[in-house]
Amino acid sequence: MNAFSDISMKSDEVLKVELEVLKREHRDLDDSIRALQGTGTADALTLQRLKKRKLQLKDMIAYIEDRLFPDIIA
Repeated sequence: MNAFSDISMKSDEVLKVELEVLKREHRDLDDSIRALQGTGTADALTLQRLKKRKLQLKDMIAYIEDRLFPDIIA
């Protein structure tokens, strides 16, 4: 079962907590990527994996935010 189908079965309160956790992890990854790039000693594969994980988190954050705060035009 993928992460997106798991989200559809969770309550809004649980999703709000998970959203904060995902945002924190996304910020931490961003900090890690910047630090590795700043040292100039990071290998390309490690950076690629961190960036891929960061994009996955961004997608999950957007999906949860869309579920919690639907864009309804009234």
